[in-house]
Amino acid sequence: MKISEAIFAGSSPRVAQGPKRQLPEFAFIGRSNVGKSSLINMLTGRRKLALTSATPGKTKVVNHFLINDSWYLVDLPGYGYAKLPEKMRREIGAVIDDYVLNSTRMQVLFVLVDSRHDIGRIDVDFLASLGERGIPCAIIFTKADKLGPVALQTQIERDKAILSQYWEELPPMFSSSSSRGDGREQILSYIDSILKRSE
Repeated sequence: MKISEAIFAGSSPRVAQGPKRQLPEFAFIGRSNVGKSSLINMLTGRRKLALTSATPGKTKVVNHFLINDSWYLVDLPGYGYAKLPEKMRREIGAVIDDYVLNSTRMQVLFVLVDSRHDIGRIDVDFLASLGERGIPCAIIFTKADKLGPVALQTQIERDKAILSQYWEELPPMFSSSSSRGDGREQILSYIDSILKRSE
């Protein structure tokens, strides 16, 4: 897939307030500092489409980006911000739950996981909840350039072993590096294959 156009299409705290055009949506979510904004910019080829920030919890709404005038890339707020006030964590959690549970246009939820460490408890719990609810998802291991090929594969296998305790069949998995562009073709091809199936 070639992305020729990527346009910010609006922000909203609730699905009902999102874009009115009935187009397929592919959403991205992850913990603080997992590299979500950098990945979105890399996938779209737009360096400043999604703004990066060192401030946890900066994204508190659902951001839609219209891609090639045919589908939406959706940037969700992150989860698991332990340093945020409880009230703010609840508010962000409500935004995430509303989108994940109520969006009828979401085709896949891409969950980003930092490849440099063992998958965290909060990531495992979040993915398990998606499985229990039958939410279609895929995993993207980010920052793959920080590890050598052998170390990266070893880490992914460790994470697979952890997830296999909760999943009979693991969701699709990709590894990516926003600085090198690794994984871009594979992720976009996966999205393209789903779009073609839904035509």
